[in-house]
Formats: sequence, C-alpha cells, structure tokens
Amino acid sequence: MSRPVAFICIASYFKGNDFLRGMKAAGATVYLVTSKKLEHKPWAREALDDIFFVEQGPENEWNMEDVAAGLAWLMRSRKIDRIVALDDFDVEKGAYLREHFRSPGMGQTTARHFRDKLAMRITAADAGIPVPAFSPLFNDDDIHQFTQKVEAPWIVKPRGQASATGMKKVYSAEELWAHLEKLGGERHNYLVEQFKPGDVYHVDSLSEGGKIIFSRVSQYLSTPFEVAHGGGIFRSATVPFGSDDEKKLLKLNANVMDAFGMQYSASHSEFIKNRETGEFYFLETASRVGGAHLAEMVEASSGINLWYEWARLEVAVASGEKYKLPKVRNDYSGIIVSLTRQENPDTSQFIDPEIVWRMYDMTNHIGLIVQSPKRERVLELLDDYAHRVQRDYHASAPAPDKPGH
Repeated sequence: MSRPVAFICIASYFKGNDFLRGMKAAGATVYLVTSKKLEHKPWAREALDDIFFVEQGPENEWNMEDVAAGLAWLMRSRKIDRIVALDDFDVEKGAYLREHFRSPGMGQTTARHFRDKLAMRITAADAGIPVPAFSPLFNDDDIHQFTQKVEAPWIVKPRGQASATGMKKVYSAEELWAHLEKLGGERHNYLVEQFKPGDVYHVDSLSEGGKIIFSRVSQYLSTPFEVAHGGGIFRSATVPFGSDDEKKLLKLNANVMDAFGMQYSASHSEFIKNRETGEFYFLETASRVGGAHLAEMVEASSGINLWYEWARLEVAVASGEKYKLPKVRNDYSGIIVSLTRQENPDTSQFIDPEIVWRMYDMTNHIGLIVQSPKRERVLELLDDYAHRVQRDYHASAPAPDKPGH
C-alpha cells in the first residue's frame, strides 16, 4: 500500500490514548470518533489526524444510522481501511460499522461472543468449557425448571453490561420472580446463573492469527461484584508464575478465544475458581483492554503496554506485516483502587520504592500499583495499603441498579 493504513477509532468513553499514540508511532492515519461530551477531554491529539464528535442520548447511546451516514460522507474524500472499538460498549458499534462498510475485522455475530453474556455461556458450554449453571429468561417454564434443579443463591445479570453493573443476587424462587416482575419487558436482556463462592481471576491477552501471543494471569483479591455491591476496595495481583492455576487458566483462556473466533485483538477474560471443588469456570470475556487500570498493572509485571501493543498489532495486520512482540518481563505486580472521601487525596504517606504508578486523573479516587520480583512482597504491600486506605480515605457508593446509570 503506497499510503499509510487509515483507522477509525471509536471511543464513547475517555480511554485509549496509548492506543492512539501506538497507531501513530506505527505510521497509521488515525481518526477518532467520540461522544460530543468528551470533546474537551485530554485526548492524545498529537496522534490524531482528525477527531469527530457524535451527539449521544441520555444513556450515552449513539444513533448508529447517523454515525454510518457521517462515516459515509467522510469516506467520499478519505480512505478508511479499518475500524477499531476501544471500549466494551463500543464493540457493537464497531461491528455494526464493519458490517455496513464491509470492513475487515470482527462482525456482529462474533462480536456477540464478546459482549453478550448469554451468547458467551452458550458458546462456551457448546465447546466443553465449564460455565456456572445458567438459564435464559425467555420462557417461564425454563426458569421454573432452573429453580428446581439448581441450588440458590443465583445472580441475575444483564447480558450486555460491563463489570458488575446491574447484577442482582437472589436467594429463593420467590425473590427471583419478584425481581423478574420488576424487570418487566426488559427481562429478555438478562440471564440467571448459579452463584458459587470463589476467587475470581482475569487473563489479559493479545492474539494474532487466531493464536494468543501474550497473556498475563492475575487474581482479584476482592471480586468486582463485592467491590461494586459491598463498597469494597478493588485489588488485583499477578498469580505465581508456573503455578497450576496459571497453567490451567492459560489453557482455558486459549480454549475460549478459539471457541469465540478471536483472530487478532486485545482481550480481557474472567474466570472463577470454585472454593468447594477447586474447578475453574468461565465467567466472561471482552475484545478490549481490561479496565480499572489493569493495563498499567500488567505493564508493571510484564513490560508490555497492552494499549500500545494492540495498536501496533492492528497496524501490522492491516499492512500485511508481521507483528513482533517486545521482550516480556516476569515481575509481580498488584493494584489497589478505591473511592475516597477527599476530592483530591494526598497520597504522600505511601513512600515504598515498589510503587510504580499513582492515580492522578480521577477525583475522589486513590490508586496505586506496586511491582516486585517477589509476589509475597506485592501481597504484603496491598494488605497494608488496604488497611490504610480503609482508615484514611475510603468511601463507598451504591452500585447502579439499572444498566447505564
């Protein structure tokens, strides 16, 4: 190709500056499409060839027919080679536009595997990947059979939300039916599954040519559900290298990516380890970089900036070139993040040399990442920081009971 490959990057939330910089450094032409309300965010404009804004509705939704019309107008005078979605909520937008303009990459059917929790469970179960017992919420008799066969408690989950947003834990059939009555006509957008206590792990990866070329396995020290619904403090840490847990999760994650049709992208997958049996179950995945600053934690452990390398990978694939992963480092890292009572918390009391990152870009939040060659040191620091954050900073807010709020 005589000209640089040109990308439309879609971001309805402010994130992905390292991705934009990585694309520009790799020689691509980079256009950003984002929400009008994010116009004045500190985007990496030095990496952008142009930026376009979309008026969003009250739930941050976009009118995709209008977006397609705008992109069609743009394409009259500019060549667009690829479309990339930077956030979980943008995966469907990107797939819609790829289908409409016949652009290479993940279409709407494959995108469902990475956005729709019901599609994830059905596809995983069909591939022999262990998943918690679950049921769609389409048919009353199917739901009744589920409540008879599967022991409570259960969790009702929205099919299309990120993290723990909109989840509801119920303890009886009566409570379940009351909640479904409350959901009304929205019931079909949810599923119900068995709740089993366990530790939740995440695998953050890069794939190329249908194969995973990089992964880092970590464990949430407080599950996202506990943090969102119990007002806890968010923590995660690298699992022991070479451990049985790491080996099992790397294999499971590879099976998920294969079953779901992943060809090339970043991905963030979550699994739960049943405390009674020790068996791992697949929970969910996403074709994006993990949120909550997990990318910075992965970089502290491995030296791999997932945003930047995902961008380089996309440009290499679009250009027909071979992508080369930088050298991977194996240190341990951990993250702690919490809401704070203070608008701009003073973190000067945290002075340990293992600290490699501090959160400065969000008011009413505190965040730290630590790095060490020893996992025990990472866990020791995270335990100490959790105590001090709880005592001096921590605030909690109720989880949204309605997706999008």
